[in-house]
Amino acid sequence: MKGSQLDIFGGQNDEPKVKLKAKPKVKSKTSSKNKELDHDSSGIKRKRTGREVKKAPMLIDACQSDLQPKPEVLPEIKPGSEHQSMPQPKIFSISEITERIKRMLEGSYPDIWISGEVTDFRGRTSRHYYFALKDQSKNKIRAVIFNGASRKIPFELQDGLEVICHGQLDVYGPGGYYSIIIDRIEPKGVGALQAAFEELKKKLDAQGLFRSDAKKPIPYLPGKIGIVTSPTGAAIRDIIQVLARRFPNVEVLLYPVRVQGEGACLEIARAIENANRNPDLDVLIVGRGGGSIEDLWAFNEEAVARAIFASRIPIISAVGHEIDFTIADFVADLRAPTPSAAAEMAVPVKADILNDLANRKRQLVLALRQCVDRRGRELSGLAQRLADPRRRLPDLMRGVDNLRERMVFAAKTRMNNAVQLLSKYASNLDHLSPLGVLAKGYCVAENLRGHLVKRACDVALNDILKLKFHEGSAEAVISKVVDGGGD
Repeated sequence: MKGSQLDIFGGQNDEPKVKLKAKPKVKSKTSSKNKELDHDSSGIKRKRTGREVKKAPMLIDACQSDLQPKPEVLPEIKPGSEHQSMPQPKIFSISEITERIKRMLEGSYPDIWISGEVTDFRGRTSRHYYFALKDQSKNKIRAVIFNGASRKIPFELQDGLEVICHGQLDVYGPGGYYSIIIDRIEPKGVGALQAAFEELKKKLDAQGLFRSDAKKPIPYLPGKIGIVTSPTGAAIRDIIQVLARRFPNVEVLLYPVRVQGEGACLEIARAIENANRNPDLDVLIVGRGGGSIEDLWAFNEEAVARAIFASRIPIISAVGHEIDFTIADFVADLRAPTPSAAAEMAVPVKADILNDLANRKRQLVLALRQCVDRRGRELSGLAQRLADPRRRLPDLMRGVDNLRERMVFAAKTRMNNAVQLLSKYASNLDHLSPLGVLAKGYCVAENLRGHLVKRACDVALNDILKLKFHEGSAEAVISKVVDGGGD
């Protein structure tokens, strides 16, 4: 292809429509061909500095191997050109952007689990928890636990604690940040759970839930046993098997509950409360089979501990294996190392009881026989020592006659003494009696009112006096008062 063929637009206009920036000259195979572009098809020589040759795109593509690539040049926008008709960009307000982000973020993460380390913990503010969660990369997300959920936390939150949280994302427009609203939080790892266990244990111990004097005795032979456990677990099968082997007549009442997972502790607590409404239950077994500390955690909840403490029915705690200890074990009236052991503690072996009763019956019969034989021998000995009462009858009759004579003599003697003493007392009374004085010629004067008259001044003229003599009495009228001031 000749260079004159590329200059097909060179002679139409004196000035180019688009100005191109000058490029530095590069020595290459195309240098000789570029020189040919200085002349158009009419032989007129043009300068590169004043006017560039506009080339057809299709021809440029055909000669791509011979020409250097040139940078893309944007056209200049002049007033009144067609570029002024382009649509203007939408300008959002902050509230609109926040609302869009809020709908997008909250709609995408309405239910999430997140783990991290507690930091910037501020404790309770209006009974809410405010803090942040961070990971190993030091990235943070704000978190809040409102009052309803914060009351259910069984451990104390603090900075540096690794936790697993459940909740939903929330965009807070006035503050310009997003956070997670937590409705459930758990310690992460066995170490954190053990810390929560020790903290709750210390709290309940201080409140007296572990007191030995508060524990109720387990009845020796219960008539009906209640069991609070999972209906599908191995624990219920082990308990029923042991009860059937040891004492088949005992009645069993199952309260089915979940023994692990969210809400299990509340089901266990409600089952204990329902069991206490049954007046026929004599003992209650609460437990499950073995597992990790996470699996057994429902029996470390405060709700279960308080339900056990408030129970009027004696409770045997049977949680896990022998090495597992839960809060329920410390509060219960009796702790069993396994569910099977709990069944053994709840009832004795019926065969042993029957054997013991048979042995006691034999011992009682033998003891009664020995007692009867001993008493019989004692009676025989007493009978031999006892004489014939008919032989003693004459002597007894003579003794009775003797006693009668002595009694009559004693009665007569006592009577005579009493008569003599009475005569003496009568004589003394005669000497002291006023009648004896009257017998000597004296009399007693009384007025009509029955009062004794001792002085002359106590009477007046024409007063009537009653005179009592030794024998009889008389009335007299006062005609003259000799000494007493009257005529």
